[in-house]
Order: sequence, then structure tokens, then C-alpha cells
Amino acid sequence: MNLRRDVFQAIADPTRRAILLLVATQTMTAGAIASNFDTARPTVSKHLQILTECELLEQKQNGREIYYHINAKNMKEVADFIEPFRKMWDERFNKLETIMKQYKSKK
Repeated sequence: MNLRRDVFQAIADPTRRAILLLVATQTMTAGAIASNFDTARPTVSKHLQILTECELLEQKQNGREIYYHINAKNMKEVADFIEPFRKMWDERFNKLETIMKQYKSKK
């Protein structure tokens, strides 16, 4: 059975989020990624497969090694979804800060 996954299903798992954080700054092989986790390598490989299927990671073969790197274009889908919530909370915190400053100045 081949399930269609989307980026939000992919990032729902904490291990996959950790993998994304690892490869956000550098390309890494599956072995290098797996060495950061206390799980079996096939488990990490399954996570890499899911992230690749969702196009959050891309693969590039260099000789016998396959290197994984982040696909920033598809990470933008996540950022675009989160942005309205970030703005809403920024506005709420700014209002709270204003109220707190007014409260302190009255004391």
C-alpha cells in the first residue's frame, strides 16, 4: 500500500524534525545522520525515505555515497502555513507588553 504523505505528516514525527535540523546546515550521508540517533539504521532510512517522498529532502549521489540535503523550496510551505500564527502571537505579545508598560508607569 502506497500512502500519499504531505509535508505536515512528515514533520509530525520528532525524529524527522531532528533529521531536518541536522541537514539544514550541511549535506549528510544516511550513515552520518543515523549516527546521531539511538535507533536502528533501517529506522532512520525509513524516515529519510518519507522526507524524500515529501520532497523535504533531496538526494545527490557522489560515488557510492548518497548525500541528503534540505529542499528549502518545500520547507517554505511549512513556513507559509505558520506565518499567520506567528504574526498573531507577535501582535498579542506586543499588546501585552504595552499593557505591562502602562501598568508599571502607573505604579
